[in-house]
Amino acid sequence: MRDIAEALIEGAGQMYGVGVLFGLGFDTATEVAFLVLAGTGAASGLPWYAILTLPVLFAAGMSLLDTIDGSFMNFAYGWAFANPARKVYYNLTITGLSVAVALLIGTVELAGLLGQEFNLGGGFWAWVEGLNINTLGFFIVGLFLVTWIVAVGAWRAFKMEHRYRPAAIADPLLPEAAE
Repeated sequence: MRDIAEALIEGAGQMYGVGVLFGLGFDTATEVAFLVLAGTGAASGLPWYAILTLPVLFAAGMSLLDTIDGSFMNFAYGWAFANPARKVYYNLTITGLSVAVALLIGTVELAGLLGQEFNLGGGFWAWVEGLNINTLGFFIVGLFLVTWIVAVGAWRAFKMEHRYRPAAIADPLLPEAAE
């Protein structure tokens, strides 16, 4: 599959089309909601430019957040790939964080589904049913931030840069190599 992508995409400019295709598949519920809002706006007699305000603002907000995310990830990848030990540490941190987020979302969704299907009541089930998914999204963003702060702090506190740096190749002409 990778060979096909490498054969079809010959430059960075062609990635725009791939991004558009991925964008069409994500946030389908949000896109449908915007279409419904635009349709009801048109049915109520709003002018076309007023109807387009919400989708344009949404696109502007997504562009801003995607740009911030891309800048952060560019910095993170640059930091990680400067040293093999950093690369392993970065991959472990990101994988652990991804697993934690997937478990969190999966548990909330499963608990909500079980509570709804079996008409479960009580403190926990009422809390799960009343959980705002937008608040959970903010919590996940905060979890990413806290994870990176802790990961960078641990990297520096335990001096992993010095502990796991690649061993220098011994030069037989240097005096310390003879020891």
